[in-house]
Amino acid sequence: MSHRSPIRPEDRHGFDAIIDARSPAEFAEDHIPGAINCPVLNDEERAIVGTIYVQQSAFEARRIGGGFVAANLARHLAGPLADKPHGWRPLVYCWRGGLRSGSMVQWLRLVGWDAQQLAGGYKSFRRHVMEQIQALVPRLQLRVLVGATGSAKTRVLHALQTQGAQTIDLEGLARHKGSLLGALPGVPQPSQKHFETQLATALEALDLAQPVYVEGESARIGRISVPVPLVQGLRNARCIEIEATPEERLAFLLRDYRYLGDDRQALADRLAQLTELHGRQTVQRWQAWAHAGELPALFDELMRLHYDPHYGRSQARNFTRWDERQRVAAPDLSPAGIDTLAQAIRALD
Repeated sequence: MSHRSPIRPEDRHGFDAIIDARSPAEFAEDHIPGAINCPVLNDEERAIVGTIYVQQSAFEARRIGGGFVAANLARHLAGPLADKPHGWRPLVYCWRGGLRSGSMVQWLRLVGWDAQQLAGGYKSFRRHVMEQIQALVPRLQLRVLVGATGSAKTRVLHALQTQGAQTIDLEGLARHKGSLLGALPGVPQPSQKHFETQLATALEALDLAQPVYVEGESARIGRISVPVPLVQGLRNARCIEIEATPEERLAFLLRDYRYLGDDRQALADRLAQLTELHGRQTVQRWQAWAHAGELPALFDELMRLHYDPHYGRSQARNFTRWDERQRVAAPDLSPAGIDTLAQAIRALD
């Protein structure tokens, strides 16, 4: 491959490694899957160079920045790149395919490696992500799992994947369970950009000729927005409703959300968001149960008074094929019962 050949985002899989030459903060917000971060300027250095460029001159910024770059490249060559063989072929990118990745590519080529630069940098990869979502989502044969709160939809999705079915776990990508109480303790949600990158990567791996199972979601999962093409795809897809008894759902919720009892104040604070909808007296009762660790009583009322009354109406409003939905009974939401339920769902196709 010629050093002058422009490398597109879709060509990235042909390289031995992908190097993100941007700063750690840029890398943390989003990056090409599998990339390693070897910044030519760290966050502080990038800010210094930017300030000098604005306040003094482009020459002075390049002079100071060049020193930072040389020191950082030396550290990378002596560290994470020290064991790379002669035939190693890395792909390097920065924000827009400019000086940062260009300087690293030059040095890596001087060493003797066939280093290449991603044309357009991360910005071109970002466009590729959004184009892939726009192009692939309408081609998916979606099967949307729906069911009242506590129907173990996410666990069923995982069981389907274990059994060999194609799935997209939106809540897993968003690191959030999608409800008022869905935040995971100690687990921050990704940036919107990184969520979309993960989604596009998952879409690219799918066989579009086969069904894809996904959980019915609203347009937002925590603070993450589901891309509009996928929201539209979910709304128009075939629905499979999981029907479990209130008793079985409550037992499942108590197992699946038992960690909420570990931080009772945080649970009570989140319940305060329901005051306008259910009134101060009801929410104060729920908060008292939260403080006391009385999760069975709390979850039982949340199901009966908050989640269930709105379930049927919201589903009929959100899914155009709701009246055609296929129903699957779920008498047992234990791990074994969920495996059996997944098998029954696959048999519908």
